[in-house]
Amino acid sequence: MIFSSFEFIFFFLPLLLFIYYLAYKSSINVKNFILMIGSFLFYAWGEPVWVILLLFSATQDYICGRVIGNARKNGTKYVARVMLIVSITTNLALLGTFKYLDFFLENLGLLFRFTPELTGLALPIGISFYTFQTLSYTIDVYRGKVEVQKSYSNFLLFVSLFPSLVAGPIIRYESISDQISNRTFNWDDFSSGLKRFIIGIGKKLIIADTIAHVAEYSFSADPATLSVTAAWLGAAAFGMQIYFDFSGYSDMAIGLGKMFGFHFLENFNFPYISRSISDFWRRWHISLSTWFRDYVYFPLGGSRVKSKFRLVFNLFIVWALTGLWHGAAWNFVFWGLFFFVLIMFEKVTGFDKWAERVPVLSNIYMLVCVLIGWVLFRAEGIGHAWEYLLAMFGLQANPFFGTDTLRIGPEFIITWIIGIIACIPVSKIFSSARFTESLPAVIIRWVLVIFILLLSFAIMSGNEQSPFIYFAF
Repeated sequence: MIFSSFEFIFFFLPLLLFIYYLAYKSSINVKNFILMIGSFLFYAWGEPVWVILLLFSATQDYICGRVIGNARKNGTKYVARVMLIVSITTNLALLGTFKYLDFFLENLGLLFRFTPELTGLALPIGISFYTFQTLSYTIDVYRGKVEVQKSYSNFLLFVSLFPSLVAGPIIRYESISDQISNRTFNWDDFSSGLKRFIIGIGKKLIIADTIAHVAEYSFSADPATLSVTAAWLGAAAFGMQIYFDFSGYSDMAIGLGKMFGFHFLENFNFPYISRSISDFWRRWHISLSTWFRDYVYFPLGGSRVKSKFRLVFNLFIVWALTGLWHGAAWNFVFWGLFFFVLIMFEKVTGFDKWAERVPVLSNIYMLVCVLIGWVLFRAEGIGHAWEYLLAMFGLQANPFFGTDTLRIGPEFIITWIIGIIACIPVSKIFSSARFTESLPAVIIRWVLVIFILLLSFAIMSGNEQSPFIYFAF
């Protein structure tokens, strides 16, 4: 069950909201319990067997957190350190087994020339996200940044909270700890959350799933047969698809959170208007980039190190891990290392600061680099990515312009225009407090939101639902 499905919109969500607000006058613990049960049912809808793994992960981190908290109060730091190691080791072992074991065995077989027996384990949906959530909790308890959550059911709610469970954003306990225990109903929040949810549906169905046809055409073709313009259009289409697919999911998650009284942090901030790669990663998948910054990069010393070599090493570790986090395949590793090289260049030379002075040129540089990165991300493998990049730069003896460009371009012209406009913070540029709070502005927004919803319903009824891209991670 996905957020943009009829089952979710017309059955699961209304029923859960009805039961949740039926207990409006009940204690917060009752409402938390209802939401927790609803979250587990949502997760079990698609993968009931993996509920056991989710419960195990949450339970062991709840216990580790309690022991770490008690050890800190009693002054037994070695006990706290041991339990932190247990938490980190167990979580990474589970993630490594389900996500990377077969990848490791395959490459071991290639290296030593034998045929390994693969496990064939399926990847539990959302494991990359909830593993990082629970890890951040035990680490923050150890650091003394957050208080221990003593209620087991409330901790299960934090881990299983359905809006963010399967594809983020990565919610840190410190950002919602107060909201778990203290939140009240607010019509403004509910209304804002509903609009945000609908906008997310529109991003996914109207833009991402439509423009995906262009990306699919280009990446499924033999790169040697693509014209240069068709190859660039395909890369740009995938860049637009993944942005509106993932930011659309994040919008839906944030909107759903508001409907239940939670305020999640933003996960995207118009990344395609960035002027450097460093700036892009401050705006793209913010919850992941800040997670690696706070729990890997800063503990390694960050940029406040004595030598350039150590800075390069720190960046290498972070971006190698970032690539691997996205998937057990070499193209993801090279994707991460590609951004490592670019960010290393910007950090060492100070390019990212200089780029602010030349907005148009720096934005073009960023877009070209990001699109090259998306080719590495989307391609079936390193070989396919290399051939596709050769086609993009006309090194496959391919023409600059061909009939394939006409076949995949004008047909989606309206989607391209909507997508490009939606990548820019137009509302912020042309808005003023007096206008945005006026009655005409409110009416216009709601008319637009209702139109998006009706158009999305039409698309839902006519097409088979495609899963969100980040479900695979």
